[in-house]
Amino acid sequence: MSDTIDVLVVDDDFMVARVHRTFVERVTPFRVVGEASTGERAIAAVGRLRPDLVLLDLYLPDMFGLDVIPRLRTAGHDCDVMVISAAREADALRGAVRHGVVDYLLKPFDFDDLEPRLTRYATRRRRLLTTVVRGQADVDRMLAGAAAPAPGGPLPKGMSVETAELVERSLREADGTLSATECAALTGVSRVSARRYLEYFQSTGSADVSLRYGVAGRPERRYGWRV
Repeated sequence: MSDTIDVLVVDDDFMVARVHRTFVERVTPFRVVGEASTGERAIAAVGRLRPDLVLLDLYLPDMFGLDVIPRLRTAGHDCDVMVISAAREADALRGAVRHGVVDYLLKPFDFDDLEPRLTRYATRRRRLLTTVVRGQADVDRMLAGAAAPAPGGPLPKGMSVETAELVERSLREADGTLSATECAALTGVSRVSARRYLEYFQSTGSADVSLRYGVAGRPERRYGWRV
């Protein structure tokens, strides 16, 4: 069994697809084996390339992206699907869940948004392929890799309740959104620490993240408390 995870990128914008390819190939053990710009081409590419994972946009020129999934299953393809789309409608999210997608990532995003989702997927996939189920504990371990931290749950190792409360308060009281640098100035923690707590709140669904593009350089990540 190969450790490499083959990925097909599906997006109607070829420049966006190239960016996604670059992001994916920065994460071990993923490699992009192809790109497709329409639903029909995606279905054909899966049959030809047999990827393990499809990064699927929903707004495709010939069909809605979720309609690709049942056609893949009818054709006998068991590849996993991760939705990457600007679609924020609740119906799209519910449909994605019903179709068994492994994750759902909103555009716009950057590498720091995609990387932990790919890592989490790789962990779960490895567990599914290697675990021998002898009881409920084995089942729980297999499913754990897909779960994101739950709001209100225990903080990850190395994070303190006191600092989390400071960062949360700064977000709640902010007039708009905050960058990690601004949050660090308000709370008195380092920028790296502020970024870690902000990303934690974003991963639990307590905060939203947006990208602000400047004249040059990387876009700035801005965080806002979800009301």
